Amino acid sequence: MNDNPAEQKRKLAAYSTVGLMFPVSIAVGLAIGYYLDRWLHTSPYLLIIFTLYGIVGGFVNLIRVTRTKKNHNDER
Repeated sequence: MNDNPAEQKRKLAAYSTVGLMFPVSIAVGLAIGYYLDRWLHTSPYLLIIFTLYGIVGGFVNLIRVTRTKKNHNDER
C-alpha cells in the first residue's frame, strides 16, 4: 500500500474511466439508433436496439476493466 503519488494518480485515472464508460456507451448507442430511425423511418425500433447494445457494451467494458485491474493487482 506504500505506492508513490505518481502511481496513485495513475490508478485513480484508470478507475475514473470506469465511471464514464456507461454514459458514453449508452449515449453512442442511443445516437446511432436515433439517427438510423430517422433515416430509415423505423422509429422507435432501432433506437431501442442500439440503446440496449450500448448498455450491454458498457457492462462488457466494465467487466473487462475490472478483471484487468484485479489481475494486475493480484500480480503484486
